[in-house]
Amino acid sequence: MTAGSRGDVAPFTGLGHGLALAGHEVTLVTHGCFEPLVEGAGLGFHPLPVDPRAELESSRGRGLHRSATGAGKMLRAVSLVRAAIEQMTDDLIAAAEKSDVLLLAGSLGPVGHAIAEALRLPSLGAHLQPLSPTSEFAPPLLGGGHWGVAVNRLAGHGVNLAVERVFSAAVPAVRARLGLPPARAGTGRRIRRGQRRPVYHGFSPLVVPRPHDWRSTLHVCGYWWPYDRCTQLPEGLWDFLDAGPPPVYVGLGSATVPDPGRLSDTIVRALRRAGLRGVVQRGWAGLEASGEDMLTIGEVPHSALFPRLAGVVHHAGAGTTAAGLRAGVPAVPVPVQFDEGFWAERLVGLGVAPCSVPLRALTTDSLAAALVRATRDDGHRDRARTLGTRIRGENGLAPVLEAVERLSR
Repeated sequence: MTAGSRGDVAPFTGLGHGLALAGHEVTLVTHGCFEPLVEGAGLGFHPLPVDPRAELESSRGRGLHRSATGAGKMLRAVSLVRAAIEQMTDDLIAAAEKSDVLLLAGSLGPVGHAIAEALRLPSLGAHLQPLSPTSEFAPPLLGGGHWGVAVNRLAGHGVNLAVERVFSAAVPAVRARLGLPPARAGTGRRIRRGQRRPVYHGFSPLVVPRPHDWRSTLHVCGYWWPYDRCTQLPEGLWDFLDAGPPPVYVGLGSATVPDPGRLSDTIVRALRRAGLRGVVQRGWAGLEASGEDMLTIGEVPHSALFPRLAGVVHHAGAGTTAAGLRAGVPAVPVPVQFDEGFWAERLVGLGVAPCSVPLRALTTDSLAAALVRATRDDGHRDRARTLGTRIRGENGLAPVLEAVERLSR
């Protein structure tokens, strides 16, 4: 069960496909708009009614752009997500009633675990971000950073309290509907910290080492790669790649922006100032680029495109960050909100990105300078290539498969 943007869904197509190959019957429960993505992986599908893109483009969703800080964006997101959760509850229960084991993304964990408890189903967390408090870094949902050992952990608990607010109406309603007594205060936080259910994280320990102060039930597995049924690139894209030196990809994934035209112009000018060709993905931001040295594309498998590039400029969402690392190419992260600042910081710390260029600070000059450093510095390229080789050697599926088979028994 997962909710959110494409990046919150795609990794579970690969995880689910791997579980299916091992003999399990897998259903992915997520937004109806992702049905082609799920069925392409050969998985069962149970649709949820909310359209995440429509929510982001609504007046409430556009309000996120008016918040300059991670905390401000999170407070604005609370009402947005709370309404969505309440709309999805009936379908979450219906899907669970046909299941034997529940794997729950962080976005649906509290309500999912309540449903599992009521139906007496085993469940485990399957998270794409490190959501449990730690003293080693500030909460990823607030952009990461390091605020000091005590403050990092305190802030992590604060984020969990905000998440409790998101589910404050849905969880009691689910518990009452399914005949459970009211939950004691802090139950949801204890579940997310792995005190009552194990949590498996779908990112590499090479990128985020497992914090030393995490409980033993919190596991870092390695990445869960999206299942790409078709790894062929469109003919026009092949022609463009063959027509000159390796270009740079620019895409903001499922992020939305207030002025797509102006941002597109800035990106094109920066690429040309850096002397680079560009492949610009339209995405939910609606980016566009034209000219002999530019190509605008729709959805294509990152696993097929990224290894053929000189670098990638992206919003530093968890999934796109993983795809760039896997391909072994340098990056210029352009974080927009929430955990994207955290992943951008990781790329810079790993030496595969020269700097982070937050969307609010992006100009032609700042992006062009970062592009020159990323694509012409042998150090960034060599470190990216070496790290990519190591990440491709990990098996993020194995720990989850072992856990699921243990629960099945």
